[in-house]
Amino acid sequence: MKLQQLRYIVEVVNHNLNVSSTAERLYTSQPGISKQVRMLEDELGIQIFTRSGKHLTEVTPAGQEVIRIAREVLSKIDAIKAVAGEHTYPDQGSLYVATTHTQARYALPKSIKAFIERYPRVSLHMHQGSPTQIAEAVSKGSADFAIATEALHLYEDLVMLPCYHWNRAVVVKSDHPLAAKKSITIEELAEYQLVTYTFGFTGRSELDVAFGRAGLTPKIVFTATDADVIKTYVRLGLGVGVLANMAVDPIEDPDLVVLDASHIFPHSTTKIGFRRTTFLRSYMYSFIEGFAPHLTRDIVDKAVALRSVEEMEALFKNIELPIR
Repeated sequence: MKLQQLRYIVEVVNHNLNVSSTAERLYTSQPGISKQVRMLEDELGIQIFTRSGKHLTEVTPAGQEVIRIAREVLSKIDAIKAVAGEHTYPDQGSLYVATTHTQARYALPKSIKAFIERYPRVSLHMHQGSPTQIAEAVSKGSADFAIATEALHLYEDLVMLPCYHWNRAVVVKSDHPLAAKKSITIEELAEYQLVTYTFGFTGRSELDVAFGRAGLTPKIVFTATDADVIKTYVRLGLGVGVLANMAVDPIEDPDLVVLDASHIFPHSTTKIGFRRTTFLRSYMYSFIEGFAPHLTRDIVDKAVALRSVEEMEALFKNIELPIR
């Protein structure tokens, strides 16, 4: 059994069983990958993939277990390389962050600027996507950190640390009937067409839950993953915007009236996550603490050692998260 074979089967799964695209990604030949996969299967005495002719069609139950362990092995190899890098070039390396547009645009800029100034020799890369894409990126090892609010069940195999709470705002044009109100109710909000986040993005589920609890159905006419797009369509008069409070700035958005909605919708919590097998280099600890100051190296290490949700909740029970 060779590490190369393990890397091949993992990458084949990462590329949806497309051996051709896997070969392109690994700069090798398709027949070479197929041969090595067959050799591994022969050595183990099992089929990792089922086939239809020359095409791989699905991963077998035994193959799923093999690939899960292969990911862990490759992760350990990466950790060994990271340990070496930590001792030879402690302030040099790369960092890949997967997150949503709202986090990238509004929550991360200050901490990223400070990080780059402190670690100019670390190459920082950001991937924006849906919660599913973010979770897959970290799970597959193509990203080091996931920063997300929604669909946290997708990240159950990651260490997820709470960073901050955030509330929603209702945004309208200055000539809208709600603009003159100092406070609004969910019943009043239900009377108007809404422009908000696509389901699965940036706390959207809390909106649906709040309306459901009130026995109401929101009139959602337009959704987007991008807060700036939502504001654009509010300006066009398409409807009332419901978005993260941090995504509205009185200087950048002077033409919009912002109404507090924290009494209508419960706050959401943004978390940062990484694989439990990840070796966190010093600059990675610094990135986490720069984004969420209460997540010191000591707290992060304690969280990694925990194994249950109850233990994690107990660890953060007496830590007051900031609100953005």
